[in-house]
Amino acid sequence: MITRDKTNFTENDARVREKLHSNDRPVQQKGSALYNSSRMIRTGPVDFDERIAIHEGGIMAVASREAVTMPPTTSIINAIRTMTQNGFRRIPVTDAGTNRLEGIVTSVDIIDFLGGGSKNLLVEEHYRGNLLAAINSPVREIMQEDVVSIRDNADIGDAIKLMLEHNTSGLPIVDSGNRVVAICTEKDLIRFAAGITSTETVSQYMSRKVKTTPPDTTIGEAARIMIENGFRRIPLVNNGKIIGMVTASDIMHFLGKGSAFDKLTTGNIHEALDEPVLSLVSKGVVKVSPDKDMGKAAQIMIENNIGSLPVMEGDFLVGIITERDFLRSISE
Repeated sequence: MITRDKTNFTENDARVREKLHSNDRPVQQKGSALYNSSRMIRTGPVDFDERIAIHEGGIMAVASREAVTMPPTTSIINAIRTMTQNGFRRIPVTDAGTNRLEGIVTSVDIIDFLGGGSKNLLVEEHYRGNLLAAINSPVREIMQEDVVSIRDNADIGDAIKLMLEHNTSGLPIVDSGNRVVAICTEKDLIRFAAGITSTETVSQYMSRKVKTTPPDTTIGEAARIMIENGFRRIPLVNNGKIIGMVTASDIMHFLGKGSAFDKLTTGNIHEALDEPVLSLVSKGVVKVSPDKDMGKAAQIMIENNIGSLPVMEGDFLVGIITERDFLRSISE
């Protein structure tokens, strides 16, 4: 388990903090900011450093303080139900008596377990293919034990650096006794960039090599592609045109409710996983152009409650911009 404490910085930490709080770029004057009861609205170019400086109080100023946790004895099926009902991508796993951090379970762990990857071996080997028995096993069986966490007195810049270094999208925030007090996600941090005008464009940070799949791919196969490639999402493309985006959370939430959940609880999950992945697409594609300002693109993601945007030139997919890419733009 890796915990970052504000009192133990490396030389690299110092450089990141210097970068995040540098004054080598012009700062927006007060006259260009308008305020309402819920948020600040920018009317001119600013940089991400200024947005970070506004949030005094370190990581706790932006974290989700009502962090839901579960003990390691929680059944996997109840973990799926809890994550689905609350729309969570991850839940810290803590000791029932002390609330000390012991692990974390994510939507990727869930779809890995249900057939997408190596965690499915638990079903095949330990439970001899009996899915019903497997989903009632404790969540400790599939949770990640080597959790990257951060202290509650750490800075926002430290959280960004940890997420990028360890390729994680969420950090449990712990106190001096390693008790979970909050959680910080990529989305919490991206709110810095949302709505501001910067000098950086989507084309500077987007991934240009995008793995896609046709819409008639099964849900199970889409899950396998994500797990094998370390993806959290995959665009659906038909005849060169993008028609949707499916994430690991979409698959988990599908399996955690309705008829799919009934099939899961009766051990007939393969029937649900054989449905076409297109069935998970419930709304039109929200997209951006390569020349879109990064701050404006972030605002689009926040407003639509999504974690990525396909980048289009006309009808052609030329890249994808994700929450991770926004963190890179803030840190550089």
